[in-house]
Amino acid sequence: MNASEPAQSRADAPITGAEIVCRALAAEGVTEVFGYPGGAVIPIYDEIFKQNKFRHILTGHEQGAAHAADAYARATGRPGVLLVTSGPGATNAVTGISTAYSDSIPMVIITGQVGTDMIGTDAFQECDTVGITRPCVKHNFLVRSVEELAETIRKAFYIATTGRPGPVLIDIPKNLQTSRCVFRYPEKVSLPTYKPVVKGHSGQIKKALAALLDAQRPLILVGGGVILSNAADLMNRFANLTGMPVISTLMGLGGFRGTDRKFLGMAGMHGTLEANLALQNCDVLINFGSRLEDRLISDVKDFERLPRTVIHIDVDPSSISKRVTAHIPIVGDVRSVLADMVRLLEEENAQPDTEQLAPWWNQIDEWRSRRSLDYPKTGDVIMPEAVVEHTQAAAPEGTIYTTDVGEHQMYAAQYLKLDRPREFLTSGGQGTMGFGLPAAVGAAIAKPDRPVVCFTGDGSIQMCIQELITCKRYGLAPKIVIFNNGYLGMVAVWQRLYCGGRLSETTLDPQPDFVALARAYGHVGYRCKTYQELDAALSDAFGTHRDDCCVLDVHISRDEPVIPMVGPGEGLTSMILREGAK
Repeated sequence: MNASEPAQSRADAPITGAEIVCRALAAEGVTEVFGYPGGAVIPIYDEIFKQNKFRHILTGHEQGAAHAADAYARATGRPGVLLVTSGPGATNAVTGISTAYSDSIPMVIITGQVGTDMIGTDAFQECDTVGITRPCVKHNFLVRSVEELAETIRKAFYIATTGRPGPVLIDIPKNLQTSRCVFRYPEKVSLPTYKPVVKGHSGQIKKALAALLDAQRPLILVGGGVILSNAADLMNRFANLTGMPVISTLMGLGGFRGTDRKFLGMAGMHGTLEANLALQNCDVLINFGSRLEDRLISDVKDFERLPRTVIHIDVDPSSISKRVTAHIPIVGDVRSVLADMVRLLEEENAQPDTEQLAPWWNQIDEWRSRRSLDYPKTGDVIMPEAVVEHTQAAAPEGTIYTTDVGEHQMYAAQYLKLDRPREFLTSGGQGTMGFGLPAAVGAAIAKPDRPVVCFTGDGSIQMCIQELITCKRYGLAPKIVIFNNGYLGMVAVWQRLYCGGRLSETTLDPQPDFVALARAYGHVGYRCKTYQELDAALSDAFGTHRDDCCVLDVHISRDEPVIPMVGPGEGLTSMILREGAK
């Protein structure tokens, strides 16, 4: 090259596809990537080693990495990023990807793939990742040239975080990770076939408010869309302006203040008596961001036999009237629609007739007086409901709670008092056992200054127990509370009720020594068989050992079911209550 010619600028120098991945993630503001290396992503991991824009969190298993990335997104509202290899790396992550998809959690998943010339030859660790994940992602890409890689990553983040959020997967053949091209990261992308509606129709919003203000038995339903759209502040303002009762789905908990008198609790299969009867008997239901799934309303025909007006707000038009007919549908982002509703209420000083609502509130108070969540508080055996209450009493304010799936999940949903969003992270749509511990990892990475508690069961904890080593590797300090009753509790309850009491493969005997396991991973372990031992362990875990990961093996009443309960296929009024309940 002639000395008088300018050298090629560094910005225009071709770089590898692996470096493009790292630079694109940095351009998106990514600070943590969860994953597990393997042959088809070695070039990307080599570039990760060289860069300092984000850190990689190495988990014990790809499923754990997926759940951790998911929980990171739930706790922060930013997309979680997952990086795994081809074949079993990708298939191991599918459970976590499907979990995120069911709960509309924004994630970007990068998977390695065999080289382009090897695709379709049954090469080592080859699988059809795009085909396998198509039913459980919002969108996926197979990158076919290094030149399209940067734009594909930009599209993935855009799709994952707009409209109804969800996981988006990018499958990158290994040879493209070492191929080179000039890096150009687009500031924005345009997808002609993807134009999510954000702002609700003004006419429909006014119609909805008119119906709501005219109602004699109105009810506000807080769904997961309130959390996902960061609308909890507006939700609280809206409820205060209307003075109307509020119920929540499992995924909506924290979207409205759980300690507010207007809050009747979670509705559905294990909802409170007052929440379920209010849902069944309301004359106007305004639903913010719930698809009214079967665990909320199991028998749609029974629900719809009573006349009522259903207002359904959702950013995803396919969720509206999916199960329950919406009479006033509003397609739009929950936060945007709530902002318009609050503005109209404040500008017009519109309020419901308090005298007209008085009989409705009197009826609700009568239902509430039956105290459907009461449980025996005397005796030597630890009641599972008390584990939740004692833990929250001992935990500092601002604690983030994760759960696995089973009875303990429902106890947490029933008894935790949740006043803020993104402090209750749980698998709703898929009901994924194994979610809780890696979710605690993701939450602790996302919010390093916040205490984290994981409620889990003696069955669930063993699904992803290897993530205890991730806690040790990164100095994370979640408090893991195991509800130990020797059963797969939720399944055992159904077997007792609907299978003649035949406990088929739900008795967990023998069990590992969870305290010894905790210590083997380098953590602190406690065994709690009395309330005194439980309270002492909680005090120590949040005190002397607040900076350590602690495992509490809590032996609870063996046969305590989750009450109240609406049986599968039953109407909301067909509730199983505790024996002797009012």
